[in-house]
Amino acid sequence: MTKTKISMLAIDLAKDSFQVCAVGSDGAVLSNRAMSRTRLASLLAEQPVCVVAMEACATSHHWGRIAQAHGHEVRIVPAAYVKAFVKRQKNDHADAEAIAEAAMRPTMRFVAVKSAETQARAVAFRTHQCLVRQRTQLINALRGHLAEFGLVAPKGPASLKLLENALDDETTDLPDPVRKIGTVYLEQIANLTEVIERLAAELEAATKTDEELRRLCTIPGIGPVTAGAVAAFAPDLDTFDTGRNFAAWLGLVPRQRSTGGKTKLGSVSKMGQTDIRRLLIVGAMSVIRWVVRKGGSPNRWLAALVARKPKMVAAVALANKMARMIWAVTTKREDYRMA
Repeated sequence: MTKTKISMLAIDLAKDSFQVCAVGSDGAVLSNRAMSRTRLASLLAEQPVCVVAMEACATSHHWGRIAQAHGHEVRIVPAAYVKAFVKRQKNDHADAEAIAEAAMRPTMRFVAVKSAETQARAVAFRTHQCLVRQRTQLINALRGHLAEFGLVAPKGPASLKLLENALDDETTDLPDPVRKIGTVYLEQIANLTEVIERLAAELEAATKTDEELRRLCTIPGIGPVTAGAVAAFAPDLDTFDTGRNFAAWLGLVPRQRSTGGKTKLGSVSKMGQTDIRRLLIVGAMSVIRWVVRKGGSPNRWLAALVARKPKMVAAVALANKMARMIWAVTTKREDYRMA
């Protein structure tokens, strides 16, 4: 591989075998071959400064940091934008060429390389969410098993005490094996709850020491978990020109099917970061429930929205506005103030 002529290295990432497409300054492919993990690390260290392009995936930020450490310019292309450049059949050779083609487009949008600290935040958040899902799964399984013996309880952790009391009640018509298995379920749920509460407490403590997280929590409907998700998964919000662009990145704007000068809008696009979008909608729904319970809101826009729209439609509209609020308080470095 001729190092002096290479202007771009397009890498199709994998676990052990990496496809590297070397491109010259005129856009011609100089070579396209597979190499091992060790050989790729050596290539990035030995290669004179150039553009290193990769498809966004689980390991792209790790390799992006390695490339940046050696002075290279890193361009991480979203996978959806690479697909259009794949010629004919999909294989590693074609994928590497497609990454090079996409990275050379002047209007292409790239993913910013995340720091190790930002990825660590993401790991903590995803661990919390994973354990919450596991606890919900165990609670639902226990509810399902006991329902077969006539013991019915509402959904959610709040009803867990009812099932625990039913298992402890000697007068309940339950076989002994069911009581023993039920105890196993309760022990596992208690262990998960302890870890979940500890992780949630750490997230809440971070909002008191981290100025950015504290500022986000001043927005109604945003708590420590949502603030942590924004800090972990959102790129630098200064890269967005407006709050609407950030809301569009989250997929909280209508999907367009417009043509011939006729605007046709559908439901939300659901593109972008799933975790932040979901948490914003959940937070918006909690605000709307509070408005309905209080019979109104000092925010006239929100009160009018809740009065004329179904709850979920209003929640998505409010989540869109919350995304714009996040952009505003972050870029202006100010706390939220109700208009």
